[in-house]
Amino acid sequence: MKLRFAAVALIPFAAVLALGSAVHAQPPTKSIWDGVFTDEQANRGKALYSENCASCHGSELTGGEMAPPLSGGEFMSGWDGLTIGDLFERIRISMPQNAPGSLSGQQNADILSFVFSANKFPAGQTELPKEAGILKTIKFEVKKP
Repeated sequence: MKLRFAAVALIPFAAVLALGSAVHAQPPTKSIWDGVFTDEQANRGKALYSENCASCHGSELTGGEMAPPLSGGEFMSGWDGLTIGDLFERIRISMPQNAPGSLSGQQNADILSFVFSANKFPAGQTELPKEAGILKTIKFEVKKP
């Protein structure tokens, strides 16, 4: 009887945990084609890119001996179908190569905005956020939906 009562008592807690997980694992609701960054943010990102990224990834984002390209087919196909949050997290924990994690969330978002602008994605009226959870709701898509 006690075991049965304990099992029944745990059901509401399990439901709350499941609901909480569903809220945090929201599927992408936007696309990179929806103008998810501003021109001003991309301009700030260009300066940050030149200072922190160009020595490895190249001034034209074409990559180098030790760094992959951040523009063109290889870059686009490598991230197609993933989220902006996935790309943001990769950059946040591993870049710049000589000082991983040294840039702020805002700086990383600005650099990503420049990369998106250089890849001909459209700018919009709101800045790309610096919160990885929000960025996970934006899908990276090579082709415009």
